[in-house]
Amino acid sequence: MTPPDGIWLYWLPLGAGGHLVRFNGLVYEAVAARLERRAPQPLLHSALEVRLAGERWMVEMTPVWGNTGADRGVVVEGPVGARTLGRSRLFRYEVRRWRGGTIGDVSEAVGGARTLSADAGVARVLLGLVPLVPAVTWGRDELRTGEMWNSNSLVSWLLARSGHDLTAVRAPGRAPGWRAGMVVAARSAAGRSERS
Repeated sequence: MTPPDGIWLYWLPLGAGGHLVRFNGLVYEAVAARLERRAPQPLLHSALEVRLAGERWMVEMTPVWGNTGADRGVVVEGPVGARTLGRSRLFRYEVRRWRGGTIGDVSEAVGGARTLSADAGVARVLLGLVPLVPAVTWGRDELRTGEMWNSNSLVSWLLARSGHDLTAVRAPGRAPGWRAGMVVAARSAAGRSERS
């Protein structure tokens, strides 16, 4: 039986499967929580699974280093931390639209896969948008949204640009960067309206 068309969201614990990223995330969240005078929360990053016409794509942002597979669907690359650092593979990320691909830590997704759409047309639009995502510096606010750009920004940008209503989407923890993607997508929509 052919699997249904649709889009699924995964909330993944930051650093799942990697001790260094997890430790750095804990330190970052402890400092951020103290500065914002709130309790620390679990940090999450997001990824998407898209199924269309019997095929499956995984869409995510991940570091370039440590990835040895020849064809993992890379459609965009960008720098991490600072544009000048991005000359090194150690400080670059890649955005994947990986047909038949995997997400290494998907088994640790909080709450499992969340269905966002069962519409083939919306799935097709979202897949077409992936190569158009802004390749801005991960961890910085180059687009002046009030939040850093990261994997959550990618996912919220794709969902907002493909017509999803994100007001009901709630992370089961803290997802820094989520708002940044929504802000940039809204600016794109406003620009299209002004040109119409």
